[in-house]
Amino acid sequence: MSVMTESPAPEHVDAESLLREANSECDPIRAARLRDHVVVQHRGLAMNLARRFDRRGVELDDLQQVALLGLVLAARRYRPDKGHGFTAFAVPTITGEIKRYFRDHGWAVRPPRALQETHREIREARESLQQELGRDPSADELAEVVGCSLEAVRSAQQVETQYRSISLDTPVAGEDSSPLRDTLADDIRDFDRVDSVVSLRPLLMQLSPREQLIVRLRFVDNLTQRQIGQRIGVSQMQVSRLLTDILHRLAEQLSPSHARPRSHPALAG
Repeated sequence: MSVMTESPAPEHVDAESLLREANSECDPIRAARLRDHVVVQHRGLAMNLARRFDRRGVELDDLQQVALLGLVLAARRYRPDKGHGFTAFAVPTITGEIKRYFRDHGWAVRPPRALQETHREIREARESLQQELGRDPSADELAEVVGCSLEAVRSAQQVETQYRSISLDTPVAGEDSSPLRDTLADDIRDFDRVDSVVSLRPLLMQLSPREQLIVRLRFVDNLTQRQIGQRIGVSQMQVSRLLTDILHRLAEQLSPSHARPRSHPALAG
C-alpha cells in the first residue's frame, strides 16, 4: 500500500516555486489559484509600498487598492527562469502602478508633447528591462534601448516627479465634474488589463450580469459614470456606488481572510 505524503501548503512554499508551476500549468483555474496564493503571501509588501506614497492628496485606501493591482500584475508577469527573486520584480512593478495612478490624473506642469512621448517609450523600456535584469535599469541602459540621448532620458525621468498632488474631491475631466473619489475606475485602468490577469478572472466571473456590464461599459467602452447611468437607468451617484462596491469586493476576495490554503501542488482539488 502506497503512503500518501502531503506537500507543503502554498503559504509555506516560496513564490518562485508557485509561479514556476503556475506558468507551466495548462489549467487556467489551477494556475490562477497558485498566483492567488502568491498575492496573499505578499499582500503586506504591497500595503507597505502604498504607505510610502501616503499624504500626497490621495487616500491611503485608494493607494493600497492600486498597489494590490500592481501585485497581481507582478504575479502574472513574473518569469522565474530569469533568475531573479519575485520580490525584486514585484517592488518596481507595484511602485510603477502607483506612480502611473498619479500620472494618469494629469501633470503639475504640462510638458511638451515630444517629451511626453519620450517619457512613454522610456517607461515601457523600463518595465521590459526590469523583467530582464531583475532591477531598475540605469539611464544609460534606457537610452540604449530607446535609442535616444542620455540627456533625453534624464529630462523624461524628471517628468515623473511632476505629477499633481490632488484631492479626491477634485473634479475629473470627462466625469461631468464628479469628484475623483467617485470615479474609482482609475484604480484599474481598463477592463482588458484586468481580464488579462488570470488571477482575477474567476472573481470577475462571480459578478452579476449587471455588474459585469457596468465594469465593461466603464473599462472597455470608457463611458463616463453619467453615460453608464443613462444606459442602465440609474443616476451617476448610483453608478459610482456600484463601482465602489465592485472594486472593494474584488479586493476583499484577494485578502488573506478569504484565502483557502490547499495542499501543494494539487490546488485544483
